[in-house]
Amino acid sequence: MPLRDRTLGWGLAAPALLWTVAFFVVPFVVMGAMSLATLDGRTLVWGLSLSNYAEIAEKAYIWRAILVSLEITLTVTALSVLLAYPLAWIIAFRVPQRWQRLALLLAILPFWTSFLIRVYAWMGILSNEGLLNSLLIQIGLISEPLTILNTNTAVYIGVVYTYLPFMILPIYSALEKMDDSLLEAAEDLGCSRLQAFWLVTVPLSKQGIIAGCFLVFIPVVGEFVIPSLLGGSGTLMIGKVLFEEFFNNRDWPVASAVAVILLLILILPIVLFQRNEQKQREAEG
Repeated sequence: MPLRDRTLGWGLAAPALLWTVAFFVVPFVVMGAMSLATLDGRTLVWGLSLSNYAEIAEKAYIWRAILVSLEITLTVTALSVLLAYPLAWIIAFRVPQRWQRLALLLAILPFWTSFLIRVYAWMGILSNEGLLNSLLIQIGLISEPLTILNTNTAVYIGVVYTYLPFMILPIYSALEKMDDSLLEAAEDLGCSRLQAFWLVTVPLSKQGIIAGCFLVFIPVVGEFVIPSLLGGSGTLMIGKVLFEEFFNNRDWPVASAVAVILLLILILPIVLFQRNEQKQREAEG
C-alpha cells in the first residue's frame, strides 16, 4: 500500500482510536490499577495487592449478585429474541416497502422520551393501585391487586421493554438482506413453510440474532436503574453492588475489582464468539 494511502487511512482512523483510548483503554487501566491498590483508612495506597480479589471471594453477596445478574440477563436476552424476531420478520416480509421505515420508527419511538420517565411510567402501571391491576379488576380477571412491582417480574418487564429495540433492529437488518428466492427454492424442493423458515430464514439471520444478543446482554448485565426502581431491595444485581461499593462504602479498590470481574465476564463470550467465527471462516475457505 502506498505511503500516502496508509497515512490517509491512519488519519481517518485517528479520531476513533483517540476516542477508544481516552474513554475505554485509559479508564480500564486506571480501574485495573485501582483494583490492585489498598485503603489505609480513607487514603488510597497504590500497589500490586490481590487482597481486594481475595476479599471478593469471601463475600457471598457479590457472587450471588453476579449469578442473579447473569440469570436475569440471559432470561431477558432469550425473551427479547422470542419477541423481537416475529416483529422484525413481519416488518421485513409483511409490511410494504414504503411503510417499513415508519414501522422501524415506531419500534424505536420509546427512545424519544427520557429513560427515567419510561421507568417511572412502569412503576405507575405495575403498582398495586396502578393501571394494570385496575384494568384486571375491572374486567373481573382478579379480585385483589397482584404484587408485581418490587419483584423480579417487574424487572423482566422493564428491561425487556427498554432493550427490545436493540434486538429488533439487527434482526431486521439481517432479514431485509435475505433473498426471497431462497425460500421459494426450498419450498420447490419439498419443504413446508415452517421447514423453510427453520432451515433457511433462521440460519441466514443468525448474525443479526447474535448481534442483537450482544447489544442486549452487555448493557443489561450491569443495569442499575431498572432493578433499583422496579425490583426494589429484593433484587440484587451487580450494578447495584458496584454503586454501593463506590458511593456508599467508599471502597473504590474493591469496587474496581468487582468491575474488572464484570468486564471479564462480558469479554469472555465475545472472544469465544470471535474465535468460533474465525474457525468457521477458515473451514469455509
